[in-house]
Amino acid sequence: MSGEFNEKNYSNKMEKSILSFKRDISTLRTGRANANMLDTIKVDVYGQLMPIEQLGTVSVPEARLISIQVWDKSNLNIIESAIQKSDLGINPQIDGQIIRLRIPDLTEERRKDLIKILKNMGEKGKISIRNIRREANEELKRKLKEKLISEDENKNFEKNIQKLTDTNIEIVEKLLAEKEKEIIQI
Repeated sequence: MSGEFNEKNYSNKMEKSILSFKRDISTLRTGRANANMLDTIKVDVYGQLMPIEQLGTVSVPEARLISIQVWDKSNLNIIESAIQKSDLGINPQIDGQIIRLRIPDLTEERRKDLIKILKNMGEKGKISIRNIRREANEELKRKLKEKLISEDENKNFEKNIQKLTDTNIEIVEKLLAEKEKEIIQI
C-alpha cells in the first residue's frame, strides 16, 4: 500500500455524488415535460424489470407532452399500468403504439410538496459529500498514525479536502436554487 494520500480519489467520489444528485432532481416533475421523469419507473417485462427507454423511444414533442413510441405492442398495457402506479400522477393515453403523457399544470400545494422533496434530496446530497470528507479525514488520521505522512502533509490534505467539500456543497446549493426556481415558475 502506497503511503501517499490520493486526493483525486475523493474528488472523483464527490463528482459522482453530484452527478447522482443531478440525476435525482431531474426526475422531479416541474410544469415542463422532461424525458428524465420516467427514469425511476421500471416495467416488469420479459421476466425482469426494465426502464421505459429500453422498451420504446421516449421523446418530448411539446413543452407539456411526453411521447413513448413502444416497440413491442404487447408491452403497451404493461407500460401504461407502470406509469399509472408510479408517483408521477399522470394518466397515460394510448394511441396505436404510442403512449402520450400530458403534463398538467402544478397546483400551489404540489409545488410546495415538490420543494420539500427537493430540499430533502439536497440534504442527502450534502450528507453524501460530507461522508466522503469524513472518509478522507479518517484515511489521513490512519496514515499519520502509521507515520506514512507528516503533520504538515496531513494539515495540507485536510485543508484541500475541506475546500473540495465546500466547493461541492456550493454546487449542490446552486443546483437546488435553480430547480426550486424552475418549480416555482408558472
